Amino acid sequence: MEQKRPLILITNDDGLGARGLEHLTRIAVTLGDVVVVAPATPQSGKSSAITVNTPLYIEEHPAIDGAQVFTVSGTPVDCVKLAMYAVLDRRPDLILSGINHGSNAAVNNIYSGTMGATMEGCILGIPSIGYSLLSHSPNADFDPLTPFVKDITAKVIREGLPEGICLNVNFPKECTPLGMKVVRAAKSRWTEEYATYATPHGTPFYWLTGKLHNEQPDDPATDEYWLKRQYGTIVPIRPDQTAVDEIGNIENLMSREE
Repeated sequence: MEQKRPLILITNDDGLGARGLEHLTRIAVTLGDVVVVAPATPQSGKSSAITVNTPLYIEEHPAIDGAQVFTVSGTPVDCVKLAMYAVLDRRPDLILSGINHGSNAAVNNIYSGTMGATMEGCILGIPSIGYSLLSHSPNADFDPLTPFVKDITAKVIREGLPEGICLNVNFPKECTPLGMKVVRAAKSRWTEEYATYATPHGTPFYWLTGKLHNEQPDDPATDEYWLKRQYGTIVPIRPDQTAVDEIGNIENLMSREE
């Protein structure tokens, strides 16, 4: 009996035409049958946002190395949901998101449209991986990442992932990674988040900017530590954010008499 090749769904948050998306697609077609469903416009910072008050449209585009390509007029999570509902003819064996132009390490995972799509796949019970390169350049060189992306993807296709877990994979920029480290996200926060400007009429407006403040720069158990040392990082992510270990403490707090 002929065995079907794995079906791989690919999306991103940079939109169709992003170099990282094309590079990931060209790797994935060597491992399975690929369908790309990407946002029609850039959707960085959308996290797990979904479109609720406007209609969504799907448009087909020329194939990439044999992979079918579609765009959706919505967010990365919209892309995953609509792919499952209206594009794919069977359930995918794997969902890949990226390769993102820019870091999704540390706290960036919370805001990331790339990881929003990855976590949506995880919620659906499908092994899912988000890939990112720490470079915002539209002409970033993704070639050094190829063997790492192919190896990680092939292993997840073959072995799967633990239930309720997806992967956040980040690569250092402008180098060939020295290896990969499985770690946790560094405790961090953004500071100086907005620049203030004024219109010609004096009305103030604000532009998102800021600096990432890493509170654990010397901790080798974290992603930021290794990325600064030219290693790629793999962080297991759990969409279920329930603090199970704190349920008893909060229950006790709520039962106290005033």
